Amino acid sequence: MSSKHSKRILYGLYEDEEILLKAVKNARAEGLSIWNCLTPFPVHGLDHAMGIKDTRLHTAGFVFGATGTLTALTFMSWVNTVSYPINFGGKPNLSLPAFIPITFELTVLFASVGMVLLYLFINRLAPGMEPDILDPRTTSHLFLMGFEIDDSTSKAQIDDVRRVLQETGAVEIAEKNIEEEEDGAIRQIF
Repeated sequence: MSSKHSKRILYGLYEDEEILLKAVKNARAEGLSIWNCLTPFPVHGLDHAMGIKDTRLHTAGFVFGATGTLTALTFMSWVNTVSYPINFGGKPNLSLPAFIPITFELTVLFASVGMVLLYLFINRLAPGMEPDILDPRTTSHLFLMGFEIDDSTSKAQIDDVRRVLQETGAVEIAEKNIEEEEDGAIRQIF
């Protein structure tokens, strides 16, 4: 059984991605720690503006692809030398050039399917998983910048966050409690 704890998020909603980008830069310049930004579509430069490191999904793709290559070569070598060896006009049973097309296809298949499934799992988009949505309008037309508020956050710090959100053009400022499980999964409290 996983333990749960509640988390408060103070967030501002923006109508345009350019305004959100400027707001993120201003918030970081003020020294504020941004919890997350939610957008209805990918915003070019937002990750860099938030200071998020590059993804390691390409490393996982390499591992999945290498697994596909190893699977293809191992299986074809076993079939052609142990399980069902056939003499094709005196050619060797272990003929690596003949294995290239199938090896390539399995490399691409394992890498692509593995990366898609990993992406869906990490971003909580897989079937049966609940995505982290603070405001449903962020899935259609609004952009969100959120800040985590805990018991150690002073009223002055909260006021600074509200001030930055107002000064940067937030059309709406709200606060919501969310419930986070020990594994990092977030559930909303309505």
